[in-house]
Amino acid sequence: MSDAVTVREVGLRDGLQLVKTRLDTHTKLDWIRAQSAAGFSEIEVTSFVPPSILPQFADAAEVMVGALALSDLLPTALVLNLKGARRAIEAGARKITFVLSASEAHNQSNVRRSTDASLAMFRELAKDISTQGQIELAGAIATTFGCSLQGHVSEARVAEIAEAMCAAGATEINLADTVGYAHPRQVVRIFKDISAITGPVPLAAHFHDTRGFGLANVVAAFDTGVLRFDASLGGLGGCPFAPGASGNIATEDTVYLLECLGAKTGVDINALLALRAKLPSWLPSENLGGNLLHAGLAHP
Repeated sequence: MSDAVTVREVGLRDGLQLVKTRLDTHTKLDWIRAQSAAGFSEIEVTSFVPPSILPQFADAAEVMVGALALSDLLPTALVLNLKGARRAIEAGARKITFVLSASEAHNQSNVRRSTDASLAMFRELAKDISTQGQIELAGAIATTFGCSLQGHVSEARVAEIAEAMCAAGATEINLADTVGYAHPRQVVRIFKDISAITGPVPLAAHFHDTRGFGLANVVAAFDTGVLRFDASLGGLGGCPFAPGASGNIATEDTVYLLECLGAKTGVDINALLALRAKLPSWLPSENLGGNLLHAGLAHP
């Protein structure tokens, strides 16, 4: 296969929301510039959430403005409600990812409202954006594959939410394995079912490696035609509002895997590994994951 694949870095958002170290704005922007230079066309640079809840993102507007100065980069922002979305728009964001949960229990834990209430906010945001010019609006469905709070998540409910988001004007649907429950056969089934509903709206995948299935799930999704993947440098990240939701798939391992599968990521793997090598100095208290930095590239 020779598909062009987008690997979107989410370490600056998902990766930083659980860390003990507060990265300063200058370091965040250095990270963004280095990753953009390594060939990344899209980076989730921040989250517009209340600083009282996640102080790591108190500089969200400043980070977004700095990232927008990079001409070859699409910096994206995650939001959970209308207030956050409007702050992101004011900061100049050209792509916003609105997250809600298929699990009612997780949505209540995460944003203190029902999934239907979050979906109503998404519809209102889509209407707002339609008057704002060229702003992309991605809909992310957390706990698509299961929930550590609720347990089973109905696949029919996931499909219903995806269909509603597309009808409202979503430009992308991201299916997220928030707590690392997904396995490859489930990934194939759900992505095939959802793609039949979303039609031309592209699907993205957000996997966690909590139980060691993350890269296997990438292969499964890629084989169903998914060409957009979230990943976090060094495997940083997790959800602070769901027990056991640790560990994203590592960006460096994900890029290398996809290239080995014949995908074209556009990423300079050596430049990416040089950036990955800086993380321990930036985040000295964190346990970093990923295998490629230590194992090195395989040579024939």
